[in-house]
Amino acid sequence: MVKYESIAKDIQEKIEQGIYKPNDQLPFEAEMCETYGVSRITVKKAMDLLVMRGMVIKRRGSGTFVKNITLPANDEYSFSTSNQFSGFFHTEGHKDVRSEIKEFQIINPPEIVAQRLKITEEDFVYYIERIRYSEGVPNVVEYTYMPIDVIPGIKKDILEKSIYEYISEGLGLKIKSAHRTVRATLPTVQEEEYLEIEHCFPILEVEQVAFLDDGRIFEYSKSRHRGDKLELKTVSVQ
Repeated sequence: MVKYESIAKDIQEKIEQGIYKPNDQLPFEAEMCETYGVSRITVKKAMDLLVMRGMVIKRRGSGTFVKNITLPANDEYSFSTSNQFSGFFHTEGHKDVRSEIKEFQIINPPEIVAQRLKITEEDFVYYIERIRYSEGVPNVVEYTYMPIDVIPGIKKDILEKSIYEYISEGLGLKIKSAHRTVRATLPTVQEEEYLEIEHCFPILEVEQVAFLDDGRIFEYSKSRHRGDKLELKTVSVQ
């Protein structure tokens, strides 16, 4: 682990332990340089990493502050940060869940996927294409890429259940954050068949890059949801 990652890890642990609380201002760069015995560039890289993970926010002219991302403890936020890493298999509202695996192979990633995962096109990734069903109805088609050196040992029986459960319980890794882009679009002809929808039926695409708590990217995916089966609610914080 390089120095700036070590600093980011230390600060993140202090946030998780409550030493730095939501809305607290972090020490200024000069103080951190002295504390950790590093340059301003190293401290800046550590702060940028924490910003990327969604742990802190920089306010121009004021400093860096711990994000307050606490959400109400109820089931209103069905797609919120409170349960975003449970996966489709455990998300509230989805019952009698099953997966139909359409494709599962190890490949070299396309250029755009390699860029998102911050790996090279010579590295190897799992490519997973699944249809997820709830109560017998197809809800979403998932196209997922995962680096095999970050998430080893995936087999077909895992794909039929919950990959995220395998990551957290089987591998003992901690899923920390995700960057998502949601867009309305139209299905392909193949997706119309998969999702049992008519031509021009709207769908919602969720593009995601997901991170472990040590900063490694473990997933790049696109989930294509039936427009009548996904309700997205978010909370914006500053």
